[in-house]
Amino acid sequence: LTFDDGPDPALTPHVLDVLDAHGAQASFFCIGNRAAAHPALVREIVRRGHRVENHTWSHPYGFAAYAPGPMRREVLRAQAVLSDIAGVPPVWFRAPMGLRSPALDPILAGGGLRHAAWTRRAYDWSCRDPAVVARRLTAGLAPGDVLLLHDGNSARDDRGLPVVLNALPAILAAITALGEGAVALPAAARPATADAAACQPSAARAST
Repeated sequence: LTFDDGPDPALTPHVLDVLDAHGAQASFFCIGNRAAAHPALVREIVRRGHRVENHTWSHPYGFAAYAPGPMRREVLRAQAVLSDIAGVPPVWFRAPMGLRSPALDPILAGGGLRHAAWTRRAYDWSCRDPAVVARRLTAGLAPGDVLLLHDGNSARDDRGLPVVLNALPAILAAITALGEGAVALPAAARPATADAAACQPSAARAST
């Protein structure tokens, strides 16, 4: 379970409360300059057992077209600030709108970061119907899916309430109904060593 574009002091605390109520954990891809403006909220995300990850310094919409120098500054400035505030460096990076260029890979490698995309997104930044948002994430939901929501820039429903807050309980209930749990990315992703081991034949297979 992942959230983008925060932290937002008007919304993120309520998202945290919903996650607490369901025993769920998530990765929060924070924008660096928003984190710098609300450091206590970033620390609260960590205190409640979630992960803080890198979503650039200022979320520029033209990020994928940046030259390597400006692109590096966006990534590494956010990395430094988020590491300082959270007390632990982010290990995942998500590009604004998920758009990336080949120039990004060496920058991430140099910063000790891995790129994170998603398997399902709900367009909760534009869709005003919580039921539609929940259905987009839960129809055909399977273990290993990476869900994208927003604790910053969330759309508002017809009553003026953040769509993500109304959709999130139904999403978490659907995850529980599968007998699964909502986790942050480091808990959901297998380490490289495990991936390598999975490609090797077992002793039993090797002997047959």
